[in-house]
Amino acid sequence: MKSLILIRHGQSTWNQQNRFTGWKDVGLTAQGIKEAQEAGALLKSKGFEFDQVWTSVLTRAIQTTWHLLDSLEQQWLPVEKDWRLNERHYGGLQGLNKAETAEKYGEDQVKIWRRSYSTLPPLLELSDERHPRHDRRYAHLNPEELPSGESLETTVKRVVPYWETILKPALTQGTRGLVVAHGNSLRALIKVLEKISDEEITELNIPTGTPIQMDFDDDFNVLSRNYLGDPDAIAAAAQAVANQGKSV
Repeated sequence: MKSLILIRHGQSTWNQQNRFTGWKDVGLTAQGIKEAQEAGALLKSKGFEFDQVWTSVLTRAIQTTWHLLDSLEQQWLPVEKDWRLNERHYGGLQGLNKAETAEKYGEDQVKIWRRSYSTLPPLLELSDERHPRHDRRYAHLNPEELPSGESLETTVKRVVPYWETILKPALTQGTRGLVVAHGNSLRALIKVLEKISDEEITELNIPTGTPIQMDFDDDFNVLSRNYLGDPDAIAAAAQAVANQGKSV
């Protein structure tokens, strides 16, 4: 049996403000730091040891990795950062408050933008300062690779090659791995690995700072996916994620 631990970054400043964040680079709140530290302490208490960490190039995931490894007392682990683990790019929605957007466009439309599989958000113009072409961390990439906005479907198209070329080969070699990423990049990975339908994936809500253990057989069929931690607290946190797109 092979295992992989997945964790969504701790609460960010824009999570706290209920904003569409996407590729906007924001840091953790005090609560987010606490979540990362508690996740590391939980993994340590359960005896987890890792060989490799993979994360995105976004600050909230990188900071989560720092605090998590500090609590885990495995600060020396190699960490590989890759844009393909970034959050879904929310295009023109980035920076907007989700509840206010729901009031303006309706909760059904916001749920489609947040959770549907193939619907794109309003796309950014190439001249928009929010476009990743203006961020030097992506300067090495072909401009055609950089999105003006993404659906979960297009997020899957960049996450799956990362699974096939980086994560899966490492696990095959026996690497004990930890992925620190984002709600939608993790949803994309889970969707593909578990063969979840386009309709069912809309109901998967991943709370911040909560480790997920995925176990596989030798052919990488998923045997189980379980949150680690208090079930009631995790259920409440997942429901809070689901409620973010509702008007107030």
